Amino acid sequence: MVVATTDTHRVIDTIWRIESAQLIAGLARIVRDVGRAEELAQDALVAALEQWPASGVPDNPGAWLMATAKRRAIDDVRRNAMLERKHEELARAVHSEQGASEPDLDAALDDEIGDDLLRLVFTACHPVLASEARVALTLRLLGGLTTDEIARAFLAPEPTIAQRIVRAKRTLADEHVPFEVPRGAGLAARLSSVLDVLYLIFNEGYAATAGDDWMRPALCEDALRLGRIVAELMPGEPEVHGLVALMEIQASRSRARVGPAGEPVLLFDQNRARWDRVLIGRGLAALERAERLGGAQGSFALQAAIAACHARARAPEETDWPRIAALYEALAQVSPSPVVELNRAVAFAMAFGPAVGLEIVDALHAENALADYHLLPSVRGDLLAKLGRFDEARVEFERAASLTRNARERRLLLERAEGRARGSAKL
Repeated sequence: MVVATTDTHRVIDTIWRIESAQLIAGLARIVRDVGRAEELAQDALVAALEQWPASGVPDNPGAWLMATAKRRAIDDVRRNAMLERKHEELARAVHSEQGASEPDLDAALDDEIGDDLLRLVFTACHPVLASEARVALTLRLLGGLTTDEIARAFLAPEPTIAQRIVRAKRTLADEHVPFEVPRGAGLAARLSSVLDVLYLIFNEGYAATAGDDWMRPALCEDALRLGRIVAELMPGEPEVHGLVALMEIQASRSRARVGPAGEPVLLFDQNRARWDRVLIGRGLAALERAERLGGAQGSFALQAAIAACHARARAPEETDWPRIAALYEALAQVSPSPVVELNRAVAFAMAFGPAVGLEIVDALHAENALADYHLLPSVRGDLLAKLGRFDEARVEFERAASLTRNARERRLLLERAEGRARGSAKL
């Protein structure tokens, strides 16, 4: 496929986003080092940038990139006498591939690509790495994002992200982390790490921790795409489908969560006609799969069931709050945490009255478990306002505004504080 020179780099960039994860995964299986696998993949990308503008984009660009990278891997092995046996094995493989047509090579690579991708997922999300490192490495290796893109997404300096990725790859090598999917009892613990990383990425896109934007949709899309890949690779794991269900349903509200000027639009104020019914349908189907596999009581499946209650309500007043309260009760048993307890307080307030919810919130406040979490005073302010305690509500909203690092959210909280002050003045 010949492409105009002016367009070639854009085409290559698109191909890289599509093929890079599979390319790195396949190379990591060979060299058993994700850092070196990424370098080899980057070498192949440079070769494409040099050759394709003149020769045209191959019909099977992924196979071309893999063949090029594998040949460079052979050069690596030749420089290491200790890996002579592997060199001969790879040389035989490359020799046979060189004699095959690109479509045949592509088909041969497809035989193991699913396993390779799964190994790469579990390696990038290995618990030996800090949470921030897992997120950065996953976005780099599996999401195809550049260091600069990851830095901008998380509002971190590019050198910080670059060092985080370098250290992560070095740690994996130093700790001799095997390029494999764990088996038996180890699978559940490692899978939990994978799902947590994907949900961290999604949440940062859904409600940005800091900066001027309320949402970063591209991160939601990356997390959702990676979640769907894991679900395809591990179809028998209910919590994988539970996470995908949760992300699909939450993502369905994206267009309605932001106003014309980029301001936040809270759940009760959203135009539900703007919710994406296709994503909702996908999410409900994924939730059904999780439940059919016996995972109805999994943490992500329970959260997805809560999101489904909102998705099924065509208007706020149709929301089944007693059902949501019961689901939060179950979630508090499965995954107890102060944040879950805060959400349970909101559900109980909606189902049984603000005084009931405030009692739960006040208990959290007394425990000081969420002292710097801006949503605790935000929820408390909302419940106080519903009880007519406007002066106290204003103080809580102002405190919440002082704690958040997101400019859009801070503005919204200050507006709510001002509204509570006006409500008090009217009494």
